[in-house]
Formats: sequence, C-alpha cells, structure tokens
Amino acid sequence: MDHIVLKSYGKINLGLDVLRRRPDGYHEVKMIMQMVGLYDTLTMEKTQENQVSMNCNLSFLPTDEKNLVYRAAALMKEKYQIQTGVKIVLKKRIPVAAGMAGGSSDCAAALKGMNQLFDLGLSKEELCDIGVTLGADVPYCIWGGTALAEGIGEKLTRIDPMPGCYILIAKPGISVSTAFVYKNLKLDQLERHPDIDGMIECLKQKDLKGICSRLENVLETVTIPEYPIIQKVKEHLMKHEAMGALMSGSGPTIFGIFSNQKTAKQALESLRSMKDVKQAYVVEPIQ
Repeated sequence: MDHIVLKSYGKINLGLDVLRRRPDGYHEVKMIMQMVGLYDTLTMEKTQENQVSMNCNLSFLPTDEKNLVYRAAALMKEKYQIQTGVKIVLKKRIPVAAGMAGGSSDCAAALKGMNQLFDLGLSKEELCDIGVTLGADVPYCIWGGTALAEGIGEKLTRIDPMPGCYILIAKPGISVSTAFVYKNLKLDQLERHPDIDGMIECLKQKDLKGICSRLENVLETVTIPEYPIIQKVKEHLMKHEAMGALMSGSGPTIFGIFSNQKTAKQALESLRSMKDVKQAYVVEPIQ
C-alpha cells in the first residue's frame, strides 16, 4: 500500500463534567463522547524522501511540528524507524478550535494511517497508548462511536450507541481557548453536575427524549458569560423544535438534537438569519 485516504470524524459531548483539578494541572473529567458525521479527509502517500511533508486547505493552520497530524506521523516514523517519507494532505471541514476535537481526530487518523501504510501491525490499544502522549482526546478519536471518557479523557468505556436522530452543528464566528475555559472554571461554585449515569441508562433504553433532557456541560458556566452568542444560538435551536441543545467541549460549537430530518433542515435554514453563525451542518451520529 503506497496511498491511503482516511476520514476523521468530529465529536460532540452529550454530557461533560469536571470532577477536580489534578496536581499536574490536568482536570479529571467524566463525559460522554459521541462521534458525528462531519469529517475531515487525510490523504497519505509514501515518498522516497526520508521526511514528513504536509499541506492543508486552510492557510492559517501550521503544517509543521506545531500541527498534531505532522507530529503524529513524525513520532511514528521515529519510533518505528521508518526510512521512507510520507506526504500528507489535510482537507478540513470540522470547525477549527471549536470543541469538536477536530485536531485530535486528524491526529488519530494520522496514527491509523501510518499503521496501515507501513504495515506496523499495531492494535487499537497500542495506538491509544501512543495517542494519549499527543492529546487527551486522541484515544477516543481512535475508538470513535459512543463512549464514556474518564481520567483526563483517556480512560474509555464503550457504551450503548445513540439512537437514530439528526444533529444540527452550529459554529459562531468566534474562537475559544480551551486553556482559558479550564483556568476560569470555578469547580467549588458549581451548583449542579450533569447526570452522566442517567444519560448512560437513557442510551441503553434508546430514550432520545431522556438523553436530550440530560444534556449538560459544566464548561458553559465559563464560556456563555464570556460569549453570550452561545446562549443565543442554543435558544434559537430550541425555538426551532430542537429536543435539546448544548455547547460541545469548551465551545464555541453548539449542537441541537432533532427527531426528524425535515425539522433539522428547517432549523438549519433559520440559522441564516443569525449573522454570527459562520458554519452549520445537519449530520447523524456515527458508530
């Protein structure tokens, strides 16, 4: 195999709780991750030059060691003493710095691509062990589907898949710093925590209404006061018959869950009246 094309899917958080701040600065989390049908594309090709080279359709993204895709390929090349090179072309569609783990998903795809392209024979678990050194969300992105993530996000448990539905993804034209959000999260002042265990039971029962009633993300307590547009978009989606709406990750992406495609597409059309929303898609959950 000299050439491979991979899809790297984005994720949303159906529930995101932060339990404590660890002495090393990381935060212990308990969250439910769901992969969705919005994806970037990685094209990877062997080359004779003994180096990693990378191009991307977004000119503002780095294509050197500052990019997780480049770092993943370079790490695999060094770790397994690969003597030939690889050329990577990344086509981005997942919103950047938006709480959808786009960078982590691209990194996971690069690890899987190197494994396949160079016949390394690594298991999913071995890829996850490498992935967590590059980012806390990378192991989940290697897994995909629906999962409970604990620890710093690397302890994964497979849970029942999300029932059929339509998910409207809306990205306002702002960028949010994950570091800023976690730094300003006041854990001791949180009045409530997401019902993660109840959400898991609803997933088991295929109870979409129950899932939507339990959508909660403690990071909204930081991001919404700083960026009120997030709350405006949530309210807009609920007004247009979303069963539930929530910010994903540290934001600013918001998603609404709809029981049928027609209603979701009508809500998508209505977002055109909101000039602050720069990207919007209707997708389905992916397993």
